Amino acid sequence: MMQIQMPVQVEEIIGKLKCAGFEAYAVGGCVRDTLLGREPEDWDITTSARPQQVKALFRRTIDTGIQHGTVTVMVNRAGYEVTTYRIDGEYEDGRHPKQVEFTSELLEDLKRRDFTINAMAYSHETGIVDAFGGMEDLERGIIRCVGDAVERFTEDALRILRAIRFSAQLGFVIEDKTKQAVLKIAPNLEKVSKERIQVELTKLLCSEHPKKILEVYEAGIEAYVSPAFARLDYKNVKIPAALPSVKYVRWAAFLRCSAEDTAVRVLKDLKLDNDTIRKVRTLVAWSGVCIPHEPAAVRRAMSRMEPEVWDTLMELNGYGSEIRCLTAQIREDGDCLCLKELEVKGQDLIEAGVKPGKAMGTLLNQMLEHVLEYPEDNDRKFLIEMFCR
Repeated sequence: MMQIQMPVQVEEIIGKLKCAGFEAYAVGGCVRDTLLGREPEDWDITTSARPQQVKALFRRTIDTGIQHGTVTVMVNRAGYEVTTYRIDGEYEDGRHPKQVEFTSELLEDLKRRDFTINAMAYSHETGIVDAFGGMEDLERGIIRCVGDAVERFTEDALRILRAIRFSAQLGFVIEDKTKQAVLKIAPNLEKVSKERIQVELTKLLCSEHPKKILEVYEAGIEAYVSPAFARLDYKNVKIPAALPSVKYVRWAAFLRCSAEDTAVRVLKDLKLDNDTIRKVRTLVAWSGVCIPHEPAAVRRAMSRMEPEVWDTLMELNGYGSEIRCLTAQIREDGDCLCLKELEVKGQDLIEAGVKPGKAMGTLLNQMLEHVLEYPEDNDRKFLIEMFCR
């Protein structure tokens, strides 16, 4: 019988539930990832105990989804979701069951799950419970729905994007019947919130196979993501290898061949945060821009964005050793690249007789532009004499 190494806290929770006479297993993604030799992000537990029984056994719990049977058990400031075996009722909104029914049967709980590779449970005593061929699909590199694929996607249309996301994260292929069901049920994605769609697409882009986002187009479901997303020229998308798995970096790589306003529209439609939108907008605006191999030109470009965004731009635009060497030298020399690094401050200008307001801002920016060209002139006395006398 195969043994899986579980965190001590998970073993303690499962052990306590079993000592009280209940069944309990690690379930879902943590079992899948462990079998694949990956580090699980979360350890979820499923049990025959009802939510109130779980709460009675543990000192610190949080009712994170108690109406659906989920209680978070806190152990040393870490939370572990413990969910009662359940059967989902009718999915009226194409996303959530109208009601759930608790059950004492583990298999009833496993059969409601999305994909075979996510429908496995484990305990040290029982070993791996795999009623739907999940282990075989892991070995074959297959994403396959539990039971009838049309039914699973009809229950929750977000599973369509989850199928593509898992194939990207794991490097798997989607099984034919599951792929056919994707095409059939795709219109139901209109019922899914843009925030949830964005989370799946972001995870997909940040995976080891970000180009699998093109499968959204190949499956013909792009129109259900957003109108702007559907209009993208996806055939020209090229995502460079070895980019860091950072949200704004991967979205910029995907959108950099589009117009700036289109890229922003896509991100706003999908409810991306303002910081990501701002950074992606900068990278799209500067996409393909040739910068002369001159210190002043590089300083000016660097001054228009944060250091990490500039580093990303060098990768996306494929700048060569000349630009990279100039960047390293500018940073080593500590050249002024922004207003806060300018030796002249607003108070200095007030003391020099300049009134606060728009004129002061214009003057400070003129000084910055000057020192971007002549970094050695970043001296308070020199700049005030040059611009204020």
